[in-house]
Amino acid sequence: MKVPLSWMKEYVPVELPAEEIARRLTMAGVEVTGIERTHTWNGIIVGHVRSVRPHPNADRLRLVTVDRGSAGEIEVVCGAPNVAEGQRIAFAGVGADVIDGHTGKASKLKAGKIRGVESPGMVLSEKELGMSGDHEGIVVLDPAAPVGRPLSEVLGETVLDLELSPNRPDCLGVLGVAREVGALVGLGATEPALGYRESGPDAHSLARVTIEAADLCPRYTATVIRGVKVGPSPNWLQDRLRALGERPVNNVVDATNYVMFELGQPLHAFDFDLVAGRHVIVRRARSGEKLATLDGVERTLTDEMLVIADPERAIGLAGVMGGANSEITERTVNVLLESANFHAVNNRKTARGLGLASEATVRFEKGLRAGLAEVGLRRCVGMILEVAGGDAARGVIDEWPGRGNEVNEIFLTQQRVQAVLGVEWPAAQVVNTLRSLGFEPVPALAAAGGQGAAMGDRSASWSVRVPYWRPDITIPEDLCEELARVIGYDQIPQTVVSGRVPRWEPQAGLNLREKVRDALVAAGIQEMISYTATSERNEERVRLSEKTPGHVKLANPLSADWAVMRRTLRENALRTFSDNARTWRGPVAMFEIGKVFLDHGEGLPEEREMVVGVLGGLRSETHWAGEQTRLDFFDAKGAVEAVLEALRVEGAFSPGADSTLAAGRVAAVTSPRAGGLRVGIVGEVDPQVMTAFGIDAGPVAMFELDLEALGKAVDASRSSASPYKPFGRFPASPRDLALLLDDGVPAGEVLRMIERNRLVASASVFDVYRGKGVATGRKSLAVRVVYQAADRTLTSEEVDAAEKSILNALSSQLGAELRK
Repeated sequence: MKVPLSWMKEYVPVELPAEEIARRLTMAGVEVTGIERTHTWNGIIVGHVRSVRPHPNADRLRLVTVDRGSAGEIEVVCGAPNVAEGQRIAFAGVGADVIDGHTGKASKLKAGKIRGVESPGMVLSEKELGMSGDHEGIVVLDPAAPVGRPLSEVLGETVLDLELSPNRPDCLGVLGVAREVGALVGLGATEPALGYRESGPDAHSLARVTIEAADLCPRYTATVIRGVKVGPSPNWLQDRLRALGERPVNNVVDATNYVMFELGQPLHAFDFDLVAGRHVIVRRARSGEKLATLDGVERTLTDEMLVIADPERAIGLAGVMGGANSEITERTVNVLLESANFHAVNNRKTARGLGLASEATVRFEKGLRAGLAEVGLRRCVGMILEVAGGDAARGVIDEWPGRGNEVNEIFLTQQRVQAVLGVEWPAAQVVNTLRSLGFEPVPALAAAGGQGAAMGDRSASWSVRVPYWRPDITIPEDLCEELARVIGYDQIPQTVVSGRVPRWEPQAGLNLREKVRDALVAAGIQEMISYTATSERNEERVRLSEKTPGHVKLANPLSADWAVMRRTLRENALRTFSDNARTWRGPVAMFEIGKVFLDHGEGLPEEREMVVGVLGGLRSETHWAGEQTRLDFFDAKGAVEAVLEALRVEGAFSPGADSTLAAGRVAAVTSPRAGGLRVGIVGEVDPQVMTAFGIDAGPVAMFELDLEALGKAVDASRSSASPYKPFGRFPASPRDLALLLDDGVPAGEVLRMIERNRLVASASVFDVYRGKGVATGRKSLAVRVVYQAADRTLTSEEVDAAEKSILNALSSQLGAELRK
């Protein structure tokens, strides 16, 4: 929001420098991001036309004598048709910076001879001043402009550039900022006059308003002005709009824009004679209905959009932009003026849906109070009568279906102020501060007919009436904030924190999450973070089980791609993997820890914390030495084992099934010490799922862990943990076994049986073979067994006996035999 200081000072006569005003506003929460100074002309002054006489050698040129004040008089050649004796004009002497009227480029003015007459200066047009493209006539200044003064002091402007928070639409009007400044410097802001002469018939006899969509239009006010004369606005009005970066249109439209920038209330003027039946209908648009807006674009509407219509067609987009079929033109004689209040969210959706931003939408989408509508209407009627003439109808058409829905009074106590701010200000200071902002505090008991508390009483309480321009004030805490920012946050005394520092409490969930994160990062996997929202269509690609609970749908999604909360981390993981795999030929390994949201149909949705990892691509970057292999199931399994080891959880892997993963390449991860509790799954992604994500090279391995289940497994492992076992002091005896087994026998079961022998320190698989020499349906498992005793060096006979015992157990229980 841009606020010209000269305009603001019409409401509050503050004499502080612009920098100090900006500082005080910023400290009070109305941030000023910059100070602009416009029209800093060099060498251009205010001149007074003493006389005008014909040029001796040219019919269209004239010789103008200009009084420059203390610099004396000078005669120059001028070709402008509107130059006249007695005018105050913009005069440039030799050396002044001007804009060339023909080339449009900046240059320094030089003395010249025009048709034989010397001209040591010139009288300037708007184009030569850089104010606009108008080059038809000179700029005529206010007759009171001081002769000889720099033009920048007369037409220049200092503008504050404000960056407002969404809850302060009142400061989207110059008057709103003036009220803030007035409260901060102790001066009351002068409100603009709202009265005007009502010389026409009753407004209700001229027009009718019907609100069919009361949920989207809480209030609609309107009136009629007949006999206006549409034309250019007076210079002062055009200058005000240009200072804000707005283009003047005509006096009626400029008046509506002026009031919008003054009060923050958008308005719209319709050509009353183009409104069919003299009947305004506020309704939802019909699906597919078309409307050509004032910018000349025909737009297709939906039934969620609000329009202003007559009985025949739509004539405007409510709170966004008017229709071209009812715009104000030079042929307009009668005006229907609208000032309404529209639903903020619907207004924003309409503007965003049509890609149509406007100054009106900027204000409506922030939620204006309904009381501002009539104030804006009355102010604008007076403005139109001033600049365009006409007769205003008596009274105002006021349809207000939302009356009583806003917070108008708030109960505030001195104790509440102290509790919120930690400071006890005198009751009189509280009252005066609120009044300076436009609030009306009345002692609560006095309002009820009693005597009321004394102003200095700590038990003082007030019923505070909220002004019509403050939609952000709804609870007592809002009033406390107003007191703090106006009195000054720096006026709140500093106090030392009292009481004891809170005791540290262990957070099992946080500790578990960090241990899992550290283990995966240590395994060389990078963490990723994704949005918690997705779409049902995107999530379908991972083919979740039909038993998965339903979606949690968002009431107001940013777009269709973010319409539901995710039920799995797999979709984001695979999508991110696909994006990275297209541009990187090395290993791609990433994981995410986050919540999924499951709707079981009753009560609040379940928020389950999960871990998903995905790995694929070459196991290492291309290198001249060694054969290149790709990451696969066993790399993902190794990552899960690293997590389990970090948590000191014994894990078991057994064949499983999952709709996202390829059949026969899936293992369920369980915790034997937690009664076989399933903590996750690991496998290779099904080729059809890979195709859905645009992944053209496999395999792609994935693992998924449930943090809640992992926490239970950690607790179970802690309660049944093995006793401490010291490092062995005596040498170990490693031996290798090649075992023939059925394909369906898990290697983990073989290792567990081997490790049951009291002399076995460890056992690990180092090779699996299927093929020539091994019958179909069988496999050869190579296992390294390490034998070690805690109290002696084992003899070969003891190792032989232990090995024989192991082979007998494997043969009888798993059908294993020693490969010859």
